[in-house]
Amino acid sequence: MTANRRGRPPHDDLLTPAEWRVAELVRHGLTNRRIAERMGVSTDAVKFHVANALAKVGVASRQELKVWSGVARHSLLNRGRSAMDRNSDNEGRMTLGQIARRVTDFDSARSWYRDVLGLPLLYAFPGLAFFDLGGVRLMITGERGEGPAGESILYLRVADVHAAKADLEARGIRFSHAPHLIHRHDDGTEEWMAFFEDDEGRPLGLMAQVGPKA
Repeated sequence: MTANRRGRPPHDDLLTPAEWRVAELVRHGLTNRRIAERMGVSTDAVKFHVANALAKVGVASRQELKVWSGVARHSLLNRGRSAMDRNSDNEGRMTLGQIARRVTDFDSARSWYRDVLGLPLLYAFPGLAFFDLGGVRLMITGERGEGPAGESILYLRVADVHAAKADLEARGIRFSHAPHLIHRHDDGTEEWMAFFEDDEGRPLGLMAQVGPKA
């Protein structure tokens, strides 16, 4: 007689889905408390997942995890799907994709940018709102500990976030946050980001979208 197997079935990836989610948020710069709020779990659960991820990846600290460039096996990026930003016009170069601005009163600011300034609201999450600024996204956030520190961040849109990172590293630029998955849209499109600094220590981001094939 075969013994009953207990617990969850084994995963065919380095990390479990929950560990990947936590690892991505650590790489985005969130604290355990913010990760717990984002995922709707306890901080103890987050600490458990962080400890497991560190052990499985083979690094000793959160800082080392931030610069680890691993990609989940089942992500669209790893499957080699077509990057939605990749076309003959922007292949191999950067364009301005997003501007981030932190605000003191998020609800008031969201209303002002939408109703007074008249910017189309693309989508919103607790503490985050994205507007269309002539094809460039404007992100306002009332959250702290969301990404690298700084009053505002310019996000440079690229076709391949890992290739762009490698090219910039070859020029002597050091990254504070490795490429990581920050959001998956309802249609499956993935948003990837990575962060570095300019020559005066101001934060800059790379951003790329990877979508399912048509």
